[in-house]
Amino acid sequence: MSFWIIKILSTTVGETGADFLAVNVGWGQGITDTVMGTLLATALLIQLCKSHYTPWIYWLTVVLVSVVGTQITDLLTDGLDVSLYLSTSVFALTLAAIFSIWYWLERTLSINKITTRRRELFYWAAILCTFALGTAAGDLATEALGLGFTWGVVSFGILIAITYTAWRLGANTVLTFWIAYILTRPFGASLGDLLTQANTYGGLGMGAMWTSILFFTVIAILVALAQFNANSKKTQAIK
Repeated sequence: MSFWIIKILSTTVGETGADFLAVNVGWGQGITDTVMGTLLATALLIQLCKSHYTPWIYWLTVVLVSVVGTQITDLLTDGLDVSLYLSTSVFALTLAAIFSIWYWLERTLSINKITTRRRELFYWAAILCTFALGTAAGDLATEALGLGFTWGVVSFGILIAITYTAWRLGANTVLTFWIAYILTRPFGASLGDLLTQANTYGGLGMGAMWTSILFFTVIAILVALAQFNANSKKTQAIK
């Protein structure tokens, strides 16, 4: 359960964090893209050098992927004036291609069987694409289609609940995992917009800074607990 809580919080931080750095801090799109891209490359390199699951570096990488995934979609939408219909379709097709090639070469998409460097590279490529897709799909639903932030949260929340129910009833574990992973992105993005946007735009007016701080604090606490548990298990195994 903590995995999904951190995942949803990280998706929201990706949405609010990118806005905070670009707008509130005043870095602008260019500097924000460069800094976060560099941090992601560094974190991903450290992650790939790890021979075992290390919670703090894994979730740091996920948060950075979330921010960069948001920036990619924002760059296409705001910077290059690419239609959300087009970007959503392209990201969906790209993700399908990644999964197809991954399965064709490895015969599995299970995250429990990521035991080689190639599988891990496929995994992170898929993760980045799910965040970009989720951002585009979320913006498409809440803005282009006029669903609004509140109904965006409700709609994607219902889809996640349906996916969870399907899993409980015996649906394929790998399939339902990836569907949920994709859906939590637009859910988190819609939640971030709902919390940060001004009341006149249908939001609650908390602002990007306070929302980012609140969610990042909760993420840090949960990851610290996960890291403590991982260290404890490692110590017990040595004994």
